[in-house]
Amino acid sequence: MDSSSIDLVGSEVEAITIECDRVIVRFSRAYIEKTMSGSVERTRWWQTGSLMFEGAEIEGETPECPCVCAGGDVGENIYTYRDMIPIPLKSRGRAHCDLRFEDTDRHLRVIAEAVELRMDDRPHYIEHVRPT
Repeated sequence: MDSSSIDLVGSEVEAITIECDRVIVRFSRAYIEKTMSGSVERTRWWQTGSLMFEGAEIEGETPECPCVCAGGDVGENIYTYRDMIPIPLKSRGRAHCDLRFEDTDRHLRVIAEAVELRMDDRPHYIEHVRPT
């Protein structure tokens, strides 16, 4: 089975939008790691997309954008993903995030009723990663 996930560390955020009970994290460059079953080698890609929280409440002040993610947690129901987001991601029920950003102490902390990751266009190849 092939798998893909966004590597949050280094991914570029162009905007964080709050619309009523919806919070949208807009990635101008989300870095994606793809793996194939049975292979120790991986590939890196980038793609634009949005991480959307519905029925959301935000805690504290959001960082100024554009900014670069320094990692953090994204959760849905009983799962918490550290420094990554699986592709695809769409879930109803308890959702949350606590994202850190470079050059600021501000976090993006959200608690929500649903989360969805929507990727745009197509991924763009960066490099082939071989084990050292």
